[in-house]
Amino acid sequence: MAILVIHAGGTIGMKHSRRGFIPGDGVVEAAIERLRQSGELRADVSVLALNPLIDSANATPADWSRIATTIADNHARFDGFVVTHGTDTLAFTAAALCFALVGLSKPVLVTGSMLPLTVGGSDGVMNLSDALDAAQLAPSGVWVQFAGKRMHGARVRKTHSSAMDAFTAPLGSAPPLVPGPELRLCPYGAPDIAILSMAPGVSGRVVGAALNSCDGLVLRCYGSGTVPGMPELTNGLRHAQDRGAPIIAVSQCPEGRLALGTYAAGAVLIDNGVVDGRDITVEAAYAKLAHVLAYSDDPDVRRARLGRLLCGEASL
Repeated sequence: MAILVIHAGGTIGMKHSRRGFIPGDGVVEAAIERLRQSGELRADVSVLALNPLIDSANATPADWSRIATTIADNHARFDGFVVTHGTDTLAFTAAALCFALVGLSKPVLVTGSMLPLTVGGSDGVMNLSDALDAAQLAPSGVWVQFAGKRMHGARVRKTHSSAMDAFTAPLGSAPPLVPGPELRLCPYGAPDIAILSMAPGVSGRVVGAALNSCDGLVLRCYGSGTVPGMPELTNGLRHAQDRGAPIIAVSQCPEGRLALGTYAAGAVLIDNGVVDGRDITVEAAYAKLAHVLAYSDDPDVRRARLGRLLCGEASL
C-alpha cells in the first residue's frame, strides 16, 4: 500500500534549540526511516512537508485548505494519508478536513505528539506508527489517531493541556466524511467569524459589536441553551438574521447536548433563526460555520446546511 505523510508542522517534528523547541528539517522523515529499518513499517511511505510549516497556534482556514488540497491532489495516487499537526488546533483541522473533502474514499489520519520525536520518551513514535498502521486499515474518513485511540475527526476535542492522552471523542452518528459520488474539494474562504461566549455580566457592547459585524458566529450558551436577557443580544441576533449571518449555538458544558426552547431564557435564539448545534464541539461548529460560508452565498442554503448533519459531527 502507498501512504502519503503530510507533515503540516507541530511539536512532533521539532528539535531543541537554545530558545526552546523549533521545527527541525527531516525529523519526521528520520522517524519513518527508523520504523522501516526495524521492520515495523511495511507500506510504501512518502513524505511531503508543507512549506511553510504551520504553527498550530497560527493555523487559519487557509491552512485547512492547503492540507485538504494536498490530499485532493494526491487522492488517486495513494491508498491512505497521515497528517502530522500541532496539538493546539488539531481538532479544528480534523473537523475542517471532514467538511472540505466531500466524497473522500480513503482514510486520513491526523496525528501529532505532546513531546517531539527528538526527545527521549516521546509519544510521537507510537502516534506516528499507529497512524501509519491505521492509514492502511481504517475505513474511509478523517480520523484522529492519538495515544492508542482512533477517534472521529469531527467529534474530537483536546481535553488536557499536557497529558499524553490529550484527546477524547464520542462516537459519531455517521462516518467522519461528507458522502459524495466522487471526491470534491470544498476549500475555505477568509470568513470574519467569531466564537462568542456568554458569561454573567458579559459586555453588551462587545456582544453587539460581534453580532452586528461578523459574517457568522458560534454562540456558546449556558447549559441546554439559555442566554442573558440583554437588549444588545436580542437586537444583535435580529440584525444578524436580517443580513443573513448564520449563527450556531453550542453548550458550554462538556457533556450533554443543547435543546433550544427548553427554557424561556433561550427563546430569543429560536425567534432569530439560531441553529441548534446539539452536542457538536466548539471546534467542529467553528469549522462547519466556515464551511457553509464558503459553500454558498445564499443565506437560506447556508443556514439549512449548518443545521443538517453532514458527517456525524453531532448526535442524532
